[in-house]
Amino acid sequence: MSITVKNISKSFGHQKVLQNVSFELQKGEITGFLGPNGAGKSTMMKILTTYHRADEGEAKVNGFNVVTEKKSVQKSIGYLPEHNPLYLDMYVKEYLAFNAEVYKTDKNRIAKVVEQTGLTPEVHKKIGQLSKGYRQRVGLAAALLHDPQVLILDEPTTGLDPKQLLEIRKLIRQIGKEKTILLSTHIMKEVEAVCDRVLIISKGTLVADKKLSDLRDEEEQIIEVEFDYRVEEAFLNQLPHVALVRNTGGFRYEITFDTSTDMRPAVFDFAHDNKLKTLQLSRKNKNLEGLFGELTS
Repeated sequence: MSITVKNISKSFGHQKVLQNVSFELQKGEITGFLGPNGAGKSTMMKILTTYHRADEGEAKVNGFNVVTEKKSVQKSIGYLPEHNPLYLDMYVKEYLAFNAEVYKTDKNRIAKVVEQTGLTPEVHKKIGQLSKGYRQRVGLAAALLHDPQVLILDEPTTGLDPKQLLEIRKLIRQIGKEKTILLSTHIMKEVEAVCDRVLIISKGTLVADKKLSDLRDEEEQIIEVEFDYRVEEAFLNQLPHVALVRNTGGFRYEITFDTSTDMRPAVFDFAHDNKLKTLQLSRKNKNLEGLFGELTS
């Protein structure tokens, strides 16, 4: 296993931040670490990156103990913290060369990570001149310089605009094909877009560990649809497997089905047969949202 966590607990004063948290992560897996603000996500990541020491339990990264083998753990991990620490007056290439010196890494790696993270057009600029999206790329490039097997990303898309968000998500998916990635977020759509698996933490306790594919296979789904005019909910109840129809405003509806079969084609055909124009049609993963709400309320 790339990451093994066994019964980790951590307190700050009288506040218990983590309570007996255990999980294992494998190579080639992108895992979303999901939870409300203050749930303990960042503390867990700082324990794995050796910044904090747990009060109880054991954690290993690539087989190295985070307490007794700190240096080996640090060499195995690429870490992008929530507040990306960059020297804004340094040029991109200069900053990466500085990090290569710190890591005692071959400077030939700089060109590789610049290409890998899409920094080539910006490499001769000062970091302070870059957009938030490109600054995140610089942070990722620095985390990848020493070719770590494990990447730990704490809120990597916070503050990005929609275009930057899509670009960083795509980059994370590409990197995740050959590394283990633990990605902290409180945004469920982030997990759905990027991750293979989700860990949900609430009040310091791990309350769920599921593969996204298993969640999608569970027998309930919501189809969001918008027509060109309003129809009665009872009319949409004629669709097969309907459990609930709800108008969400204007000509938009949420239709809940009690089947795992993708019902988008059925909704589209129903609209066509009844001379309704479909302006928007999408499947919503209610299971993750419902699970999160239930377990963190």
